[in-house]
Amino acid sequence: MKKTDNFSSENLDTIDFELLRMLQKDAKLTIKEIAIRVNLSPTPVYERIKRMEKEGLIERYIAIVNAEKAGKNLTVFCNIILKEHTKEIVNKFVRDIVSLKEVVECYNISGDYDFLLKIVIKDMKHYQFFVINELGSVKNIGSAHSTFVIGVIKHNYAVPV
Repeated sequence: MKKTDNFSSENLDTIDFELLRMLQKDAKLTIKEIAIRVNLSPTPVYERIKRMEKEGLIERYIAIVNAEKAGKNLTVFCNIILKEHTKEIVNKFVRDIVSLKEVVECYNISGDYDFLLKIVIKDMKHYQFFVINELGSVKNIGSAHSTFVIGVIKHNYAVPV
């Protein structure tokens, strides 16, 4: 769908925010189920959701997979410092990182580090292999600092609306 550039959250009303909260909680709800909960007929609910999709507010619908049950028992946050910061070198780094399936999130950050990677992987042995053979092959990394998750306190994909 084509996203519009002139979208603003000011275009949303309380029903739109309620629709977003419901869809973030359970994207498998039918239009009919949602309409009943917000006390509207299905057509305006459908049109509101389609508008938010078109405007890019709703980017996509996904299934959230339990990492442990999928055999990915280790989550690592890895802070990266680049050696150089030219446009070409940074863009190459980003392309290389995006291609690594173990890296599930990547943020360009401020402060002492340049990038923060969230890596989900089977175990420590596989992480060692990943660092040496995958991350180690990415050019221009000056240093990498890994922090290992030992327990998850809060894990939520929803954007507060």
